[in-house]
Amino acid sequence: MEFRPDIGQLSPTVREHLAPGNLLRAGINLSNFLLVSSRGPQGEPQGVSPDMARALADHLGTNLRYVPYENPGLLADAAPCDEWDVGLIGAEPQRAEAISFTPAYAEIEATYLVRESSPLREIADVDAEGVRIAVSGRAAYGLWLDRNIRKAELVRSGTLDDSANDFVGKELDALAGLRPRLLKDVVAIPGTRILDGHFMTVQQAIGVPKAKAEAADYLAKFVAAAKETGFVAALIEKHGVQGLSVAR
Repeated sequence: MEFRPDIGQLSPTVREHLAPGNLLRAGINLSNFLLVSSRGPQGEPQGVSPDMARALADHLGTNLRYVPYENPGLLADAAPCDEWDVGLIGAEPQRAEAISFTPAYAEIEATYLVRESSPLREIADVDAEGVRIAVSGRAAYGLWLDRNIRKAELVRSGTLDDSANDFVGKELDALAGLRPRLLKDVVAIPGTRILDGHFMTVQQAIGVPKAKAEAADYLAKFVAAAKETGFVAALIEKHGVQGLSVAR
């Protein structure tokens, strides 16, 4: 799938920021199954975000190395450590303290799963006294809930599976998650339903460590071209991803 964006000349400084030694190191969040949907013959990540990184490396004319992380929190933590040059991750204010983000190239709805018998009918009903919400704490939507939930209690866990187990085992009132994942959970957990609407959308972007912020403007042009030319939409179709949309 060829993508040749016309986004102007790349300065030597920006090139060195993005691909020191002619190598682009792309941080990849393995836990987002919408963006990393499979593995290659050598176990390499495959999906929309690895393909975005490959397109960037091809545009720069550099080699590419994937730097995988088990969750987005670990990827974000590594921003000051010179482990990656670009990180493909949900853009969140907490992460923006260490990472300069482009506008989003894709977005995913986050909502709640509740029991059929629950009195919670709308998104706004969930943030209430006495309500306990299971959440994978370092996911982008978990960070959003940290900032915005005022009355309900957040019960944090390390992984998506752990938060689903907490919802069942601890008899919590709601399970926060990305809608595509919750569509699987509603089948796996009998007697549950998913609330209509969303409390936020996770904005998937490309970030660079703050020390390389000069490269962010160039990457923003790359992302804009990827959306405008239909390249992002084509990647979503190529990988058959449901629940991931081109960012508005």
